[in-house]
Amino acid sequence: MTLLKKIGSTLSLILIFLTSTYAQIETPIFDYSKRAEYEIGGINIIGAENRDRNAIKSIAGFREGDKINIPSQETSKAIKSLMKLQLFEDVQILVDSIVDESFVYLTMELIERPTLSRFTYTGVKKSIHEELNDIVNGIINKEGIVTEDQKNLVKKKLEEFYIEKGRLNANVEVKEKKDPSRDNSIILEFVIDRGDRVKIKDIVFEGNENFSARKLRKKMKETKRKKAIFKKSKFISKDYEEDKKSLITFYNNNGYKNAKIVSDSIETEKDGDLKIHLKLEEGNVFHIKNIVWKGNSLYTDEYLNAILGISKGDVYNPELMENRLRFSQDGRDISSIYLDDGYLGFQVDPVEVSVENDSIDIEMRIYEGPQFTINNVVINGNDRTHEDVVRREIRTAPGQKFSRSAIIRSQREIINLGYFNPESLGIETPVNQARGTVDIVYNLEERPADQLELSAGYGGFSGLIGTLGVTFNNFSIANVRDRSTWAPLPQGDGQKLSVRLQSNSRFFKSYNISFTEPWLGGKKPRSLTVGAVASSFDYTSLNSGKFSIIRGFAGLGSQLKWPDDFFSSSTTLNLESIKLDNYQNTNFSVKENGRFFNIFDGNFKNFSIQQTFARSSISDPLFPRSGSRVSLTMKFTPPYSLFRDNVLQDPTAEERENIRQSIQLDRGPAVPVTEAELENAVNSIRLADKFEWLEYHKWSFNSEWYFNLVDKLVLKAQAKIGVLGYYNKDLGVTPFERFELGGDGLTNQNNQIQGRDILALRGYEVEDIQANSEGGGTIFNKYTLELRYPLSLNPSSTIYVTGFLQGGNAWSRFRDFNPFEVKKSAGMGLRVFLPMFGLLGFDYGIGFDKNLASTAKWTDYAKFNIIIGFEPE
Repeated sequence: MTLLKKIGSTLSLILIFLTSTYAQIETPIFDYSKRAEYEIGGINIIGAENRDRNAIKSIAGFREGDKINIPSQETSKAIKSLMKLQLFEDVQILVDSIVDESFVYLTMELIERPTLSRFTYTGVKKSIHEELNDIVNGIINKEGIVTEDQKNLVKKKLEEFYIEKGRLNANVEVKEKKDPSRDNSIILEFVIDRGDRVKIKDIVFEGNENFSARKLRKKMKETKRKKAIFKKSKFISKDYEEDKKSLITFYNNNGYKNAKIVSDSIETEKDGDLKIHLKLEEGNVFHIKNIVWKGNSLYTDEYLNAILGISKGDVYNPELMENRLRFSQDGRDISSIYLDDGYLGFQVDPVEVSVENDSIDIEMRIYEGPQFTINNVVINGNDRTHEDVVRREIRTAPGQKFSRSAIIRSQREIINLGYFNPESLGIETPVNQARGTVDIVYNLEERPADQLELSAGYGGFSGLIGTLGVTFNNFSIANVRDRSTWAPLPQGDGQKLSVRLQSNSRFFKSYNISFTEPWLGGKKPRSLTVGAVASSFDYTSLNSGKFSIIRGFAGLGSQLKWPDDFFSSSTTLNLESIKLDNYQNTNFSVKENGRFFNIFDGNFKNFSIQQTFARSSISDPLFPRSGSRVSLTMKFTPPYSLFRDNVLQDPTAEERENIRQSIQLDRGPAVPVTEAELENAVNSIRLADKFEWLEYHKWSFNSEWYFNLVDKLVLKAQAKIGVLGYYNKDLGVTPFERFELGGDGLTNQNNQIQGRDILALRGYEVEDIQANSEGGGTIFNKYTLELRYPLSLNPSSTIYVTGFLQGGNAWSRFRDFNPFEVKKSAGMGLRVFLPMFGLLGFDYGIGFDKNLASTAKWTDYAKFNIIIGFEPE
């Protein structure tokens, strides 16, 4: 009952009571057979408590004061408008009362649809729910009203989700039920029948006279038969359409300009698989007849033709032509020569001006435009790194002509700093046409650059080996007093500070510290590196003596401009002292007259100069996809034997007797010294005098190349070779500085802590290489082919898997060297780079050339290596 009715009833009772007059009150009945016009006196809305009342009236088209005919189609129209919203289950518009035959009062009774409380899935695993949730949440909102259109759309999208996975018969049923725990709420249940995966049984071609069906199938990257290797067979409509375009592109790029797919059909076989039939019309091969240049004033036709590299009579290849005109991977394109000279607005359009028989005339229409200069170079996002550290790496400066290659090179140098996320690095070039200038804006995102190495491993008899290392890659000495820059040490100037400690507390200790200033003086890319290494092996408790190395070094590096500015040079002075004190756990030996003699005692001086020339065009230090790194390292000592006397003389009889007495005194009179023991001691002392001042020349060559094969799949090819030589033939090869090939290479972390170069050879132990038992190799080579695929390129965790083929060997004499006689292995591995902890990973390699018994299992040929902190040599 409305308020108006209540008031009317009350007034009637009062009047009856006051006048004591009995009267019969009749309820008015509206006669819908008589049409009349009324003014809406009021609108009462029942239901839809959470809806805007004014909005409901507006949608219905009714307002107080409006004129309305009763009966008429206006009320039906209003009901339809409200129902069209799909917010209500039922809508009624009633006449409440009529006053003075002029005013009508209406009531709208609305019943709202229930809201969604939650939804569930039936028929699928929980692991897929998150992906399905993304689809549903994009269409239906929880706590919102669910319409039939929304349910149908969700059904369609969920089915499409499975169809894209090759399940063409997927079916989704949407069930709705009331939520017993909440009023006016529903639960949606998506019952999913994925159906069987539909595979492609065969792809048949008709009309392919010039290319085999096998070759054409390879051009269909996503649509593959069941027989395909390394690719799942599934039919996805949009991929199929793209693959058809790829077929035509392939024909076009081979000169078949008019090639087309006449018809295609998809048949379902009895087993449910599909058979695709494509009918082709290849047409004729078209050739280039003439190439004419229009609009070029800066460069001659002959020069542009030489850059283009396409001549009269060549097969017409639109893709090759497009690459040669703009954005070629190797930088050989017409656009490059203009864009590198400031012509930012350069355009070139190839137009087919004439097609006769199988020949095409091409007109290259060029718009050179004005030459632009750089106005401002802006660097954004370097929150921790000082701007001058970034600015000194980039190749663009105000006042220079705009150069695309300079921007690309700047991008590479910024990435190689290692301080910024390469995936989010952005470059903007806003242009001021009126002034003929362009700004270069580098948008950067800082990422952690410091690394912490904390590891422990069990070394068998040696016990637990612990390692603690920290590397601050963006250190700043100048900010030591500014506490605001400490995180945890002062940073921002691009300097590198590294400290590393390693010990097993019983026998081994090693300390390493180094500092690098990459821009000495702050004006040129000239680096200074200083550092020191101290390591010792103490087995005196086991009567096996001591071995220690103390080394200091200082080096200068510089960026070269010839042959190009990818070259660099570094020169390092090394001062090293090696001490052996009755050290029995050694393989420091030399071969004389067909016999090997070990060195147990002595103080050895190793003063050398190391010169390295390198060229690096690596695009990303963590996961290179292109570029190369080639280096030649030469290490020399002075030829001391030219200035030393008596270095090759044997001990006199008196000296031999003194050595005997010294040994006898140490052990006591109860155990006499044998001749063999005396001979070993005499030779050790003789060799210690002979090699007291180490002299040698050492050469190492390394070459590694990276190729992006497809998508993110990268091929790494590497070759390494090292040679250790001597000046004096009578003196021979030094027992130190030799090459030890095999094992995991982990002991080389501190740069020659054992007086030799230790190089990993996956799949093999150190004992598997014969030269290692002969004092170490004086020459080695190693070859590697590696396929890498990233699982994550996120700056917080770069992860990639690798599969490798490797071969290597070492020889103790140069005359035994055979570059093709290598120990071969194959395997797989994983690498994880965490900004805070550096590189972590493993390799599992199988060595095919191990000398094992015929009863050995295949697992005896395998070796598992742990990678911590660095990539082994």
